[in-house]
Amino acid sequence: MHFLREMLGHVHRGQQGMIAAGLRQIFQAASMAEARGVCREVIVRLEGAAPKVAEILAEAEDDLVAFYAMPAEHWPKLRSTNPLERVNREIGRRSDVVGIFPNDAALVRLAASLLIEQNDEWLVGRRYMSEGSMSLVLGRGADEAAVAAPVPAPATPSGAIARA
Repeated sequence: MHFLREMLGHVHRGQQGMIAAGLRQIFQAASMAEARGVCREVIVRLEGAAPKVAEILAEAEDDLVAFYAMPAEHWPKLRSTNPLERVNREIGRRSDVVGIFPNDAALVRLAASLLIEQNDEWLVGRRYMSEGSMSLVLGRGADEAAVAAPVPAPATPSGAIARA
């Protein structure tokens, strides 16, 4: 989204629809090879009409299609920066409440605690990416992921958890 806004800022209003449509085609491709092909076609089309955009797009091609190297289930989430923007907004909101920090370490502690809280929420609450799809990224099959999952400790007859 930020890249799209930046590109639209380099052209006049009449060209923005063409630029937006071309960039959307790159992100809606079915594979990395198709996305690269579409990107090259868009660059060629834009060289005459918007040379600055074509130049920036050519430089950013690898970054724009990098998410295609991940499993297809992840693509919709990886091509968006919304979760990162949400976390940054929350850090800003909480730091505004504090106002003035006594030192840099205090700000780092606040930001770190918010990031730890967000990580815990993603681990326990709503998963941003499923465990099965993450096992594909980590190079483990579904069977290995099930074996690697932590097994709860057995309960003793009194109901307490046994410690090893």
